[in-house]
Amino acid sequence: MTTASTPKGERRRKALVDAAAELLVEGGFDAIRHRAIAERAGLPLASTTYYFDSLDDLITAAAEAQGRAELADGRRKLEELATRQRGVDTLVDLVLDQLLGEDSDAEAVLLRYERLVATGRRPYLRPLMRTLGAELRGLLRDVFERSGMPMDATRLEQIIALVDGAVVNALIEVNPDPRAAAARMLRDALVD
Repeated sequence: MTTASTPKGERRRKALVDAAAELLVEGGFDAIRHRAIAERAGLPLASTTYYFDSLDDLITAAAEAQGRAELADGRRKLEELATRQRGVDTLVDLVLDQLLGEDSDAEAVLLRYERLVATGRRPYLRPLMRTLGAELRGLLRDVFERSGMPMDATRLEQIIALVDGAVVNALIEVNPDPRAAAARMLRDALVD
C-alpha cells in the first residue's frame, strides 16, 4: 500500500476507504469496483491504485473500517447503559444490534450475511475477520456480563449459532423478518 504522507493524501485515502465501506454495506463485495469507489469518493479513478496496491487491499481497508465502526458503535451503546441487570428485551436488542446491525430490513441483514459468507472466497480477509470476530465476541461477553448474565465461550458460540440459524431460516421466507425471528429464538434461549 502506498502511504499517504500528506494531510491531503490521508484525506483522499480515507475518502476512498469510506466510499468502499459504503459500497460494501449497500451492495456487498460485488459493488466494490475501482470506478464506483472513485465516483463515490469524488476522486479521480487513478487515486484508487495510487493509494492502494490492489483492489483486495482497498476491500480489506473497507471491511476493517466498517467492522471497527460497528464495534465502536456497540461499545458506545454499551457504555451509555447503566451497569445493572437489564431486562431480557434490552439484552436481546443489544445482542442483535451487534450480530445483525441496527437496520432490521431483511435486505440489509442479507447483505451483512453475504459479506460474512463471501469472506470464505477471499482468503486475504480471513485474518482480519478472525480479529474482528474475536473483538465482537469480547463485546458480546461484556454485554451479557453487564446484563447480569455472564457467558462462557461455549455458551456464547451457541447463542451466536442460534441467531445465525434463525436468520438464515427467516431469509428464505416469502416476507422475511430475520431480526424478529432471531429475537424470538434468542429470547427463548435466554429465559430458559
